[in-house]
Amino acid sequence: MMSTHVHDALDQVRQLQHAILERIRFHGFSGPTRAISGTFALMAAILMSTPHYPQTAKAHLLGWAAVLSAALFLNGGALIRWYLLDTSVQRNPRRLRPVLDVIPPLFVGGVLTAALILHGELDLLFGIWMLMFGLVNLTSRHVLPRAINWVGLFYIFAGTAWILTPGLSFMSPWSMGIVFFAGEWAGGLILYLDDKRLERAAPRYFTQTETSHDE
Repeated sequence: MMSTHVHDALDQVRQLQHAILERIRFHGFSGPTRAISGTFALMAAILMSTPHYPQTAKAHLLGWAAVLSAALFLNGGALIRWYLLDTSVQRNPRRLRPVLDVIPPLFVGGVLTAALILHGELDLLFGIWMLMFGLVNLTSRHVLPRAINWVGLFYIFAGTAWILTPGLSFMSPWSMGIVFFAGEWAGGLILYLDDKRLERAAPRYFTQTETSHDE
């Protein structure tokens, strides 16, 4: 009898732990769309490095702006779909608070980007963008899997190296493409695998609890 009560208590603790994790974990950021966005960055780098692409600063700015627009469309669409269709969200605006947390680093990155373009200092842009994405990942670390910290640190290390290394050029897109491909694929895999882990854990905890109560 005592062992049955202990088993019931442990199952209830597991169920509670899972419920807490599900509540803390933010599911509005999609792993697959992050990976696709990283692929877009690499594809853009390949395209812009070919002799057929105009080798002007304006053309390269437009190329990266297209990548940004596509990434915003994909990730924004995934966020809206999650908010509207996920029954656990119930269209509660408070569930979008983690999105508000990433706005400050994105805004600062946008301001610095505009300032560098206006002053003609384009060679620093890649470093600024990498640092910005590093801060975005670290800002989200409390509502995403712990491993996302390493993605943030990777971006910050890469951005620091770019800014402090003399002679690097905005007209050479490979560094940007490779760093963002690696970072976004890593972040996307982390989110995707964690989602699958939580999906596998949920039915096990609830099944164990129902079975123990039936006994």
